[in-house]
Amino acid sequence: MTPLLLIGGGGHCHACIDVIETAGGYAITGVIQPKSAGQAPVQGYPILGDDEALPDLLRRTSNALITVGQINSPDTRVRLYHLLKTHGAELPVIQSPTAYCSRHATVGEGSILLHGSLVNANARIGANCIINTQALVEHDARIGDHCHIATGARVNGGATVGTGSFIGSGAILREGITIGECTVIGAGQVILRDLPPHSRVPSAKLGTSAAE
Repeated sequence: MTPLLLIGGGGHCHACIDVIETAGGYAITGVIQPKSAGQAPVQGYPILGDDEALPDLLRRTSNALITVGQINSPDTRVRLYHLLKTHGAELPVIQSPTAYCSRHATVGEGSILLHGSLVNANARIGANCIINTQALVEHDARIGDHCHIATGARVNGGATVGTGSFIGSGAILREGITIGECTVIGAGQVILRDLPPHSRVPSAKLGTSAAE
């Protein structure tokens, strides 16, 4: 199996490990994370160092996956993406065996499709994206680089999600709308109109939505 280095050892890393182990094809060599986050193994995989160790580690294991999560800001994942590219890392696409990705869809480097996610025909996923558990990206949708489509979110046909955006758990985007870059949409929201870049839509309260 191909060796794979994981960058970030938090909760999202736990979910990624489960997908990688289930899918096969890659053997996790260990995890990179800051010293301040501790040195205890992550689900049995050793901590191999922090960012300063990356150049040496990548000379031995060229494949890496960013396993830091993303909610309020994509900045950490973007920084790590560019750091890995600077050091010549290869960033594979990881797909759970329970995820479906149409052969007519495209998925950018370093993205992960978690359990039960669905990417339909002619959809386009950018680089370094998280398509989380049971999320749906429908036909002809466009997801920019460095986005997180969270658990159970629904991006309907022809919708566009700008670079660096977060679509919260259970949120629904109407077909054909455009969400500007670096937008954060909270859990449970129903979005029926375009949103400008850097929008913030808080999580829906019971019985409310951002429909209008």
